[in-house]
Amino acid sequence: MGIQDGGDVLAIRLRAIGERIRAHRESQRVSATVAAEAAGMSRVTLRRIERGEPSVTMGAYLSAIDAVGLQLELRDPQASLATSGAAGLPDRVRLVDFPQLKRLAWQLQGVDDVSPADALNLYERNWRHIDPSSMEAAERALLQALVDQLGGGRLLV
Repeated sequence: MGIQDGGDVLAIRLRAIGERIRAHRESQRVSATVAAEAAGMSRVTLRRIERGEPSVTMGAYLSAIDAVGLQLELRDPQASLATSGAAGLPDRVRLVDFPQLKRLAWQLQGVDDVSPADALNLYERNWRHIDPSSMEAAERALLQALVDQLGGGRLLV
């Protein structure tokens, strides 16, 4: 992976963090002004965070995360691979249980379930069609488990 590729991955991660902060704030029906005041920053800075801008300090991101009631968790993906293997992943992923995945699998006529590897492949190939903020908790947990255990800790989008 080149330096540019790493920058692209980081930009995607920052956008995802910003989108998650905004989605959580909006789900609580908290205005940007109120959230920014709670985080001790300007509304402009909060908007920059919600867009995933890399020039905003880590401290500001953490303040925004805390202000909307989220927590940042740091994990070592290699440690989770070593300790869990494929534990926690189902043998087959039922499409009906995961609405976003089911939408991505529209072309699989007559298929009710897919392997975990195929599920991760569907997410990665079609990520542009997903609204991460509308994912249910169970589907987010499945995606995280797929990424951790099959994707080396990285969602390749």
